[in-house]
Amino acid sequence: MRFYKFISVILHPIVVPTIGVMLYFLLIPNNFESKQRINILSLIFVVTYLIPLLILVIFKRLRIIETYQTESIKERKLPLALMITLFYVLGNTLDSVINLRDLGLLFYATSLGLFIIYILFYFQIRASIHLLSIGIAIGFFIVLGTIYSQSFIIIIIALFLIAGLLASARLKLNAHTSKEVYIGFFIGFLSPLSMYYIL
Repeated sequence: MRFYKFISVILHPIVVPTIGVMLYFLLIPNNFESKQRINILSLIFVVTYLIPLLILVIFKRLRIIETYQTESIKERKLPLALMITLFYVLGNTLDSVINLRDLGLLFYATSLGLFIIYILFYFQIRASIHLLSIGIAIGFFIVLGTIYSQSFIIIIIALFLIAGLLASARLKLNAHTSKEVYIGFFIGFLSPLSMYYIL
């Protein structure tokens, strides 16, 4: 069980965006200097990791949530609504910079995926946000392959393997049902593809 908890922690949804952007800078040709890349990564880390973490701590202190895992649908609603807003604002900010529009698409897609998961709460479906984040990463690199006429097949295969490992971990920990895992993954996978054709 410790192994599965470890996998769930290192591949937590608030960690994945930063990892995805690091991969983006490593794989996609761009004219950014090291200092600019660090500034962009810092912004993304603060907005997608530190702020959500701070929100959870505050909500725990105020007893809006009982645990940091936010296991119930009721506990997830408010934090998720704030995350949708944060990712949308981040997407808007990045999209306004010509050389960062790819990353803008990534965060618009994340906001869309989270919004769909929020809507599913009203049908008592608690889709996996862990699998959503990996699905988004896979869809994003497929979109990048189309934009830059490059093959990211090794990255995509690696992400599929990670998705399988993460899905197993979530199921072993009884954090989700198989249906919730699959729904989360496919929402994530389709979100970047949808945003690419919309934008």
